Amino acid sequence: MKEKPLSSLCTPALVVDVDKVKRNALRMIERCQNLGVQLRPHMKTHKTLECADIMTGGSRRCIVVSTLAEACFYADHGFDDILYAYSLPLDKVERCADLSERLDLFQILLDHPQALDELKKRPLRDGRLWHVWLKLDCGNGRAGVLHSQPEAISLAQAIVGTKGVELTGVYAHCGNSYNCRGVEQIQAVAQETTDLTLQFMEKLKASGITCKSSIGSTPSCSHPVKDMGKLSEVHPGNYGFYDVQQSVIGSCTLEEVAVKVLTRVIGHCPHRNQLLIDCGWCGLSLDGAGKLPTGYAVIEGHTDLKLLSMTQEHGRVEPISGPLDYSKFPLGSLLTLIPYHSCATAVMHPVYHVHSEGRLLGKWIPTRGW
Repeated sequence: MKEKPLSSLCTPALVVDVDKVKRNALRMIERCQNLGVQLRPHMKTHKTLECADIMTGGSRRCIVVSTLAEACFYADHGFDDILYAYSLPLDKVERCADLSERLDLFQILLDHPQALDELKKRPLRDGRLWHVWLKLDCGNGRAGVLHSQPEAISLAQAIVGTKGVELTGVYAHCGNSYNCRGVEQIQAVAQETTDLTLQFMEKLKASGITCKSSIGSTPSCSHPVKDMGKLSEVHPGNYGFYDVQQSVIGSCTLEEVAVKVLTRVIGHCPHRNQLLIDCGWCGLSLDGAGKLPTGYAVIEGHTDLKLLSMTQEHGRVEPISGPLDYSKFPLGSLLTLIPYHSCATAVMHPVYHVHSEGRLLGKWIPTRGW
């Protein structure tokens, strides 16, 4: 069957450049090999089998997920060594137990003694162990027990001392790297997170505990520091797709962004000096709050245009300055939006249209839900 062009798609449509995905994934694999650290790619951005195959180099092993829906999806399709990297929700213990008893290796995250108490109440069958990573906060300020608090060591000791439970590792997310601008700032955060994690590992060692260590974010792993090679693993995720946010941070260039949203002009509004497009926030998300100079996205090939605002199914586009030349944008003409945050944009779409050099190759169907 003849490959169709992108212009044959109904819009709004999320399109994935598979060649860029493969290049982005290969670069990350090579970076980790050069560092001597295990790559455990995060699936939360794309949530597809095909991209997971690319990011794992075809091994279907050693992945991170953010939801149990993802964990079950990958387990059902032959993936193993899965880490559910979300501080254990108490309503999901039984589902985690099921996965722990199905797979060779299913791992969970916790940062609170009460979660450990729930594991005690649910011993796994056939002598299996709960494989637990301690979530450590090294400055990101989200989930995790603070690295400097005595409670962190106490919780690690409690995990080690609990029958049927194994302390597999210590896990930190350097999400504060998303506040960076440029490689120097990214590497400063990566260095700090690495140092704090390794210092915590030394405290554990002094108390007789040895286990793995892992940090990660796409910025820190796109520009890793040498000391990250002293860690056991890293766990970036967004890098397969990248996005405008990552280009602003300094993780990538705009040319490396592999995912875009096609949209069509559906209205001329000369009284407002605006175009209407058929992509609202349901096709792009409101992430980024329109803070880019070009609004909610970058409009490829039109740096003079701004996606000013969106309602559910409409977008308003206007020139950054001067009058709009409507002859350049007839009704039905295509515009290409480069999303601010590909994780947020991808989750808006039930299907990704995959292409190579503008020729459609097929579809990727992501999993959804929690």
